[in-house]
Amino acid sequence: MAQTLLGFGIIVALAGLFAIPMTTAGKDLSVPLVPGEKERCPVCGMFVSPYPEWVGQVRHDDGTTVFFDGSKDLFKYLLSMERFAPDRTRKNVAAVFVTNYYDGETIAALTSYFVVGSNVMGPMGPDLVPHRSLEAAQDFAQDHEGRRILRFDEITSAMLRATL
Repeated sequence: MAQTLLGFGIIVALAGLFAIPMTTAGKDLSVPLVPGEKERCPVCGMFVSPYPEWVGQVRHDDGTTVFFDGSKDLFKYLLSMERFAPDRTRKNVAAVFVTNYYDGETIAALTSYFVVGSNVMGPMGPDLVPHRSLEAAQDFAQDHEGRRILRFDEITSAMLRATL
């Protein structure tokens, strides 16, 4: 059975509605963080901070933040948490962020558009390239030979294996 993120997206969206009561002061989980220079991607082990234009992050409900050197590894983590974070489940995820390709701003992954199969390489080769809007994703796909534009909940383990 293909793993999807549709139900997961609903859980994160609902968690966002209740994030303030569930967090302690100074731990606003709806706000993205900046990785420190020693932060490593839990999927590939690469240092994250040298690649600010590709950083993704998962904010857990206990205030822990996990950083990634690209969207591809972020989705591998989310779709295989039993492998990469066996002490956590998707229910522990409070927010997910990616870096918008064109302006480098951190944006919510749940509402982003991801271009697959472009000629733009991430730190680990082919990657999902995040965009804030459908129009930006379409422009990017046209300019960089992108094959598909996907939403957060359309990305599956099978798709990652087949296209990246």
